[in-house]
Amino acid sequence: MKKILVAVFLIQAVLSCKQIDVFEKNTTMKNYKWKSSIPATGSFNISDTSSLYDIYITLRHTDAYEFNNIWLQIGLKNPDDTMRFQKVDLQLGNDQNGWEGTGMNDIWEVRKKLNDQPLQFKKQGVYNFEIKQIMRTDPLNNIMSAGLRLEKRKQ
Repeated sequence: MKKILVAVFLIQAVLSCKQIDVFEKNTTMKNYKWKSSIPATGSFNISDTSSLYDIYITLRHTDAYEFNNIWLQIGLKNPDDTMRFQKVDLQLGNDQNGWEGTGMNDIWEVRKKLNDQPLQFKKQGVYNFEIKQIMRTDPLNNIMSAGLRLEKRKQ
C-alpha cells in the first residue's frame, strides 16, 4: 500500500509541474545611479505568434529612493519596424503603506504589469526594448536595476 501511495504522489507531483515560459532581462545601474542617457536595454525572440503574453517592468531600488513613483519611457521595436514608445508613471509606494513589491533589508523589488489585456505578437523574430527614466532628477539615485519580463499566458 505504501508503494502505491508513493507512486501516486510522485506521478501527481510530476504532472502538476508546469514550465512557465518566461524571459527577463535587467540592467544594473552603476553606483545605484540611473542616468537618463543610459537606458535599460535588451532583446527577446518570439517564435510562437499564437500565444498571448503579459509584459512586466521590473525595478529594484533601495529604501533610500526619494520618490513614491518613477516616470519611464518604454520602447519596443518589432523585427522590421521602428521603436514605438510609451510613457508610464510607475507607482512604487505611498506614505500610508510604504513600498510595494518584495523587500529584504533596505532593497525593494517591484514587478508591474504593463498591459491590461494580454498581447499577441504578430511577427516572429527578435524584438528589442529600451527603458529610460524620465524624472526631473538626473541621475536618479538609489535605483539598482531596471528591466523587462515577458510571460507566456497559460491557456
